[in-house]
Amino acid sequence: MNAAAVHSLWTTAADPIAKIDAPKIEYGQLSPILIVVGAALVGVLVEAFVPRKARYHAQLFVSAVALAAAFAAVIALAADGYGTTKAHIAAMGAVAVDGPALFLQGTILLAGLVGLFTFAERRLDPEAHGNRVDSFAAQAASVPGSDSEKAAVKAGFTTTEVFPLLLFAVGGMLVFPAANDLLTLFVALEVFSLPLYLLCAVARRKRLLSQEAAVKYFLLGAFASAFTLFGIALLYGYAGSVSYATIAQVVDGNVPNVDPALADTMGNDALLLIGAAMVVMGLLFKVGAVPFHMWTPDVYQGAPTPVTGFMAAATKVAAFGALLRLLYVVLPGMRWDWRPVMWAVAILTMLGGAIVAITQTDIKRLLAYSSIAHAGFILAGVIATSKNGVSSVLFYLAAYSFVTIGAFAVVTLVRDAGGEATHLSKWAGLGRRSPLVAAVFAVFLLAFAGIPLTSGFAGKFAVFKAAAQGGAAPLVVIGVISSAIAAFFYIRVIVLMFFSEPRPEGPTVAVPSPLTTTAIAFGVVVTVVLGVAPQYFLDLANQASVFVR
Repeated sequence: MNAAAVHSLWTTAADPIAKIDAPKIEYGQLSPILIVVGAALVGVLVEAFVPRKARYHAQLFVSAVALAAAFAAVIALAADGYGTTKAHIAAMGAVAVDGPALFLQGTILLAGLVGLFTFAERRLDPEAHGNRVDSFAAQAASVPGSDSEKAAVKAGFTTTEVFPLLLFAVGGMLVFPAANDLLTLFVALEVFSLPLYLLCAVARRKRLLSQEAAVKYFLLGAFASAFTLFGIALLYGYAGSVSYATIAQVVDGNVPNVDPALADTMGNDALLLIGAAMVVMGLLFKVGAVPFHMWTPDVYQGAPTPVTGFMAAATKVAAFGALLRLLYVVLPGMRWDWRPVMWAVAILTMLGGAIVAITQTDIKRLLAYSSIAHAGFILAGVIATSKNGVSSVLFYLAAYSFVTIGAFAVVTLVRDAGGEATHLSKWAGLGRRSPLVAAVFAVFLLAFAGIPLTSGFAGKFAVFKAAAQGGAAPLVVIGVISSAIAAFFYIRVIVLMFFSEPRPEGPTVAVPSPLTTTAIAFGVVVTVVLGVAPQYFLDLANQASVFVR
């Protein structure tokens, strides 16, 4: 048999195999995600190759430019009509480019940028050995209190790795609300969770508390991820696909061509119900809704405060976006099954967060329970199952995130010898010692409480109105009662700041650099603008509230 004959044998044998198509990736439409992830990789290279002295400035520059550029890309896509008329599924069905995705991505990127400024703050602590220090450990790997830690502080080391970690977290969060199949959803969940576990562990002060918070978050987060993954497997068994569109078709009873290996399980409602419950549970964990909220106060208290602010804002935005897409795109045919469960979760979350917050004595734990109560209010908008429901949730998330980052940024300013003074008793009389900081914090607290002329009121009003129109009036009543309970402890803090005698050994208010000042000022401006003139932004959210199917 000559060589040509052999050659023809294996070429003809290989012919019937279908040609593998090259993947079709719309790079322009995915540009916000690609910019952020690319910059995160650049940040890793900066850590490897740039000398230690120059790293902080290089990382700050790369991160700020990337987040600003990605935000500009989101604006460009929205202006080009990808939020409305040109909305479609990109990246071979993996990622949706539509109104809610772009709106939430813009919110996450802005929150990331404002959060970045608080990460980069270096003037709050006194200089150590002639080096400016930030909120992060000098060397995260050294044992707290050991000689290596002291040597690292003396040498002026800083954990500049927090910048690429922040970018990786933002990158995962950008994919999360836009994910259009369950595997993309899971990968995005891991990509933004793992950097957050690390960021929680690298506080400079109270390092053991910080590491404990990170371990708690990691263990509970790993459980939640495992539940999500199990739910994804069950949904795949039910629908024979991980794509949102296919699952929605099977839920509605239009079964596409059946894979014989899956023929026995397809259309089995037990798989659908258990699988959907598990995936939703994983998302509710990320949001911090009540039966799955146990990590929130501990993690918020232990993590470095800039990380807490970023995490509280951006994680909520990403997780609610994913939850909305799952319930509105994949499971609208199961509305009668998931609405009663969501009712229960929303009621428990609103009341639980508000009632437990009354007993808190630490400002960060208080804000943590307040964020749980807010998750309940947002769930009321999710339950509305209408276009108004989506737009009200989008608006609430945008309003809430900047108030949160601003509030935690103010917490970083109030310090005593041991670092941040987070115990409420130390905040007594703060309004007389530094009226400006106390007034700014009062604005944020009033916005949390939902007092008119703040963004919190506009957001709550939109969410409750949508819920009432969606037939969930009892939920609105409970929501208003919870808001009243919550207003009590917010106003109690304001009274404590302005109407108590300052203690002689009380904390001082550090003077921040322009970075934190910008973050706080941005929070105040957003709070006031969205409170006084919310209509433009409500209209924007309304235009962005249609999911692409």
